[in-house]
Amino acid sequence: MNNKSALLNRRTFLHGTGVALALPWFETFAAGSPKRDDTPKRFVSVYHPDGVGLPLKSDPAWKDWSWFPQGGEKDFELTRVLDVLEPLRSDITIYSGLSHPAARKVHGHSNADQYLTGAATGGHGPYRNSISLDQAYAEHAGEFTRHSSLVMSTNGGVGGPRGAQTQSFNREGRPIPAMNKPKQIFDMLFLTNSKDAAARLARSKSALDLLIANTRSLGRQLSKHDQETLKQYLDSVRDTEVKLAKAQRWIDTPIPDVDTRNLHLDAEPKEARLYFQTMYELIYLAFLSDSTRVATFQLGRENGEGPHDLLSMAVGLGGAHGLTHAVKKPKGWENLGTYNRYQAEEFGRFAQRLKDTPEPTGNGNLLDNTFAMHGSASSSFHLSRNYPIISAGGKNLGFENGRYLKFGKGNEDNQAGAGIVSDVGWRGKIEAEELPLAQLFVTILQRLGIETDSFAGQTGTLSRV
Repeated sequence: MNNKSALLNRRTFLHGTGVALALPWFETFAAGSPKRDDTPKRFVSVYHPDGVGLPLKSDPAWKDWSWFPQGGEKDFELTRVLDVLEPLRSDITIYSGLSHPAARKVHGHSNADQYLTGAATGGHGPYRNSISLDQAYAEHAGEFTRHSSLVMSTNGGVGGPRGAQTQSFNREGRPIPAMNKPKQIFDMLFLTNSKDAAARLARSKSALDLLIANTRSLGRQLSKHDQETLKQYLDSVRDTEVKLAKAQRWIDTPIPDVDTRNLHLDAEPKEARLYFQTMYELIYLAFLSDSTRVATFQLGRENGEGPHDLLSMAVGLGGAHGLTHAVKKPKGWENLGTYNRYQAEEFGRFAQRLKDTPEPTGNGNLLDNTFAMHGSASSSFHLSRNYPIISAGGKNLGFENGRYLKFGKGNEDNQAGAGIVSDVGWRGKIEAEELPLAQLFVTILQRLGIETDSFAGQTGTLSRV
């Protein structure tokens, strides 16, 4: 290693007065060209409660507002729910026919805890969980980063058994508290732990103002490529600080109890969108700075009200949870589909952000080296079957995208359990066969570099992935 790389390597922190920002990888300080193995492998899972809209084929809403695509593996057609992902078509994969065997008889109000664990947490009685997929990878990847993982949710904390407000569980099956305050997450990622760091930041116009002198001297040492990388990174941090200040006003505001019948619902509450985008931006910055390589983001909890219920107001609708119970009302399927579309849109915006950012090591872009997963443990009306899952990225990890992959037998058109609007439906017998979601998890872990052939009691990988 040369003298320069000894002074400043990829994970060095640029320090100001009580502030520390993790720097991107710089070619200037590398001992020769980066190797393929130097490129971080990242994983992020985004979970949304309450499932998706699945009307029957006989319903006029089916063509436009059914969540799953129509067609084959390569020639699939996205409905209006997911057509916002069409620009990313070659970078995404959509899955059907996957679920956790231990949860198939569990009501959708109680199934989120096992989404990343596959554990038999049950619907009632004694409760025991196991390690989640993200933490299984974090045990390996965490040694290379300042934070082993970033655990986030709209509601924060852990919630309760079968009502988790976090996706992440440690090796003992204990929930890992999720963070939901953007400023708190930003401070954890980019501030030192000194007692007066927050106070110093508050007195400053921007955390970056404290770092100008450092960057000036550093900039003279960097190549042109690295100077542009540093500028792009610091611009992203500054932009995020502006968003944080605005989003804080929304997340700290008590939820009002108002009559929505006389509101102009075409107006979009920008605060809700801003909060959503800020949380995604924090994951982006954490990945770009290599502060962590593992993240989870849970958009609320099952059967629960709270901050996540406001997210659907971003598209002019009422509480998110109530949308699943109102599908038989006028425009019911359209309303649920519109909210599902909004979820997909924000996930797509995040994936595009990763795609538009060159990998600091020069190995493609950030999305090429990230497996991003978006899904729910319910499909139609709290039915714990046929999980609606999208993945994006992972090209350099061996994932082939631009496909709609159907697994199992007997539900190729996703009509098993479709159209149900009451608990009678989820209790009914589903004849279709599904494959264990844990087989996809084994595939993911192997391609992230973990030597394993099983997860959650399931052995083997998922074919065709």
